[in-house]
Amino acid sequence: MIDESTIRRVLDEAASRGADFAEIFAEDRQSSSALLDDGRIEELSSGRDRGAGIRVVVGESTGFAHTSDLSEHGLLAAATTAAAAARGSSGRGRSAGDSGGGLRATADVVIAPYEVDKARKVGLLVTANETARAAGDAITQVSARYADSRRQILVANTDGLISSDDQIRTMFSVSAVASGDTGMQTGRESVGHTVGFELFDEYDVAELASRAAQRAITKLAARPAPSGELPVIIGPGGGGVMFHEACGHGLEADLIAKGASVFAGRLGEKVASELVTLVDDGTMAGEWGRFAVDDEGRPAQRNVLIENGVLVDYMWDGLRARAEGRQSSGNGRRQSYRHLPMVRMTNTYLLGGTSRPEDILEDTETGVYIAHLGGGQVNTATGDFVFGMTEAYLIENGRITEPLREGNLIGNGPAVLSAIDAVGDDFAMGAPGTCGKDGQGVPVGDGVPTLRVMTGLTIGGTAA
Repeated sequence: MIDESTIRRVLDEAASRGADFAEIFAEDRQSSSALLDDGRIEELSSGRDRGAGIRVVVGESTGFAHTSDLSEHGLLAAATTAAAAARGSSGRGRSAGDSGGGLRATADVVIAPYEVDKARKVGLLVTANETARAAGDAITQVSARYADSRRQILVANTDGLISSDDQIRTMFSVSAVASGDTGMQTGRESVGHTVGFELFDEYDVAELASRAAQRAITKLAARPAPSGELPVIIGPGGGGVMFHEACGHGLEADLIAKGASVFAGRLGEKVASELVTLVDDGTMAGEWGRFAVDDEGRPAQRNVLIENGVLVDYMWDGLRARAEGRQSSGNGRRQSYRHLPMVRMTNTYLLGGTSRPEDILEDTETGVYIAHLGGGQVNTATGDFVFGMTEAYLIENGRITEPLREGNLIGNGPAVLSAIDAVGDDFAMGAPGTCGKDGQGVPVGDGVPTLRVMTGLTIGGTAA
C-alpha cells in the first residue's frame, strides 16, 4: 500500500516536530455480504475501503489524523495535522529503522471468498431458508446472512517496526422464528472462522438451519424460567460471552490504569477458584479473533491472565506497555484506520478441566442448565453483570428436563470466578462475535468447557 521510502519520509516528518513516537497504520479492506429474509434476497453488497491513520505521541499527549489519500502528499499532510494536535513536547523523536517487513498471512486460505461467484453465496442462503422452513409449519420466519472480508494492514513506527498482515474471515448465520400458543420463539446458529470459502466444506448450512429451526420449535413448549439464586451449569462454548464481558474487559490495561476495574491492583492475588485458568489468545488457529500481528504491528500472543485462580497479568497495548516499561501483549486493536488503537481482547476462554460433563450434571440435584447466553451488560468497576439466557433448561434430579423461556442471568464476575466448583473436559469455542468498546467494534472469539457455579448466580425468570 505504501512504499518504504514514503514511510520513512512521513515518519521523519512526524519525528522532526518533536514526537516521542509516531506511527502509520494503513489498511485496505474488501468485504461482501448477502442477506435473505422472508424468502427474498434483501441485500447483496460488496465494498472496499482504503486509508491510513497517523498517530503522534508527545509526552502524555496524542495527536491523530486519518486520510483516504495514500499518496506521499496526503500522508505528509496527515502527519502534520497529527503532530500539531499533540500538545507539548518531552522527547526528541527517532526516525524509522529497518526491522520487520514482509506480508504475514493470518491463515492458509484454500478458496479465496472474493473469487467465489455471488450465485454460490446466495445458494447457501436459499438452502438454509428451505431447510429451516421444512422443519415444520410452526416456522414462520427465516433469515440468513453470509459475509466475508479481506483486511490487509501495514504498520510502521519510529521504533523501527515495519509489519503487515493479511486477514480473511468468512461467516454464516441463520435465524428461525417459530410461532405457537405461547407466542414467538427464536433459534439461531452461526459459524465464522479466519478461513476462506472452504468454511462450507466443514460446515453444512442445511444442518445449521435445521438446528436453528428445531431450537425455536422446542422453545415453544418452554416453561417460564424460575426466579432466585440457583446452581447453574453452563454448557461448552455457549457461555464464553459471560467471561468475555464480566471478566475479560476488567483485565484490559486501560481500564486498570483508570481504576475502572475490579481487578485493579490485584496482580498476584487469588481472584478465582483454583479450577480457573483464563487465557486470551490471538494465535488461536482459525478462530474469529485470530491475527498474525495486532493493529500496532506486534505479533499476536497467547496470554495467560488468571492461572489456577491467581491473577498473573493484564492485557496490554503498545502505548500503555511503553509507559510501564514492558512489552505489549499483542492486544492493541482498532476498528479501522479511522480509529486509534486501544486494549482489546482476541479469543478469550477458560481452559478445560478434568471432570466429565455427565458427572457434573448428575451431581447437581436441581438448577438451571444454560446452553447459550445472549447479550448483556457489565459494570467493570464492580464486576456486576446481567446476561440474557437464549437457550436454557431445568435441571431436576441430576437430569436436564424441560426447556425454559428466555430469562436473565444476574451475578458478579469475581464472585462467579470464585464459585466455580467443577470444570469439564469438553472445552469448545462459541460463535463468532463483535466486541464493542468506546464506539469501536472488532472481531473476537470466546469459549468455555462445561462448568458449574453452585452459588452467587441469580436467575431472573417469570415463574411464580
